[in-house]
Amino acid sequence: MKEYNLDCNIAQTLNIIGDRWSLLILHRIFLGFNTYKEIQEGLEGISTNLLAERLKSLESDELIYRSLYQNNPPRYKYHLTEKGYDLEDVFNSLIMWGQKNLNKCYKKLVHKKCNSKVEHRYFCPECGTNVEVKELTVINPND
Repeated sequence: MKEYNLDCNIAQTLNIIGDRWSLLILHRIFLGFNTYKEIQEGLEGISTNLLAERLKSLESDELIYRSLYQNNPPRYKYHLTEKGYDLEDVFNSLIMWGQKNLNKCYKKLVHKKCNSKVEHRYFCPECGTNVEVKELTVINPND
């Protein structure tokens, strides 16, 4: 895969999870599908070689780890690391984007208690206030 050589969080994140299938593999594991077979069954069209390659890459990038559950032949279960679980907000944001922008909506993100659509909010723990998008700015922490 060709990598982005840009000083940009988005580009560098895409170098890790931006290839075809990686986010979907991570989402399957997030949903509790932990064996190779369970992961593959939910991803129609992915080849076995590509799935194996992506799992190795995601493990190398410390988004998942594997645990042996059968010795002969060796079989593994895949689990998200803390870094992998941190993608939950990304998954939810993509679902919400699709809810708003896709011609055919497949999933909706709703509040369990009342089954109503939710909205994304930014919160500043320093001030203890909700922050509007127009109040956000991106800075370089090295400046």
